[in-house]
Amino acid sequence: QVQLVESGGGLVQPGDSLRLSCTVSGVQANRYGMGWFRRAPGKEQEFVAATASSGELTGYENSVKGRFSISSMDANNTMFLQMTSLMPEDTAVYYCAASSSIYCADSACYNYWGQGTQVTVSS
Repeated sequence: QVQLVESGGGLVQPGDSLRLSCTVSGVQANRYGMGWFRRAPGKEQEFVAATASSGELTGYENSVKGRFSISSMDANNTMFLQMTSLMPEDTAVYYCAASSSIYCADSACYNYWGQGTQVTVSS
């Protein structure tokens, strides 16, 4: 059974940082492209960041470039999304996902999803 479990969300102030974790079990995670998506209240789900299974290619949504950083899978089958300079517009439920494609920035490519972790940025 494939499981993706996110953690690390919370309530922070504008300008703060958070690191989200995504632990994968049930598949050989280093063979999957990994991504982060988010859904803000009243909005469609959007792509945030993705990394290739090799870790050699990463991509970001324009509004998070330079602020967010996605890691490759580590030895514990965990990957991270480091978020800095957080803004209220970053408030959303963040989901990690695994794709049998090597790299993909489209949610349609992703086979497995976590349950999400809430990030709230507010003063």
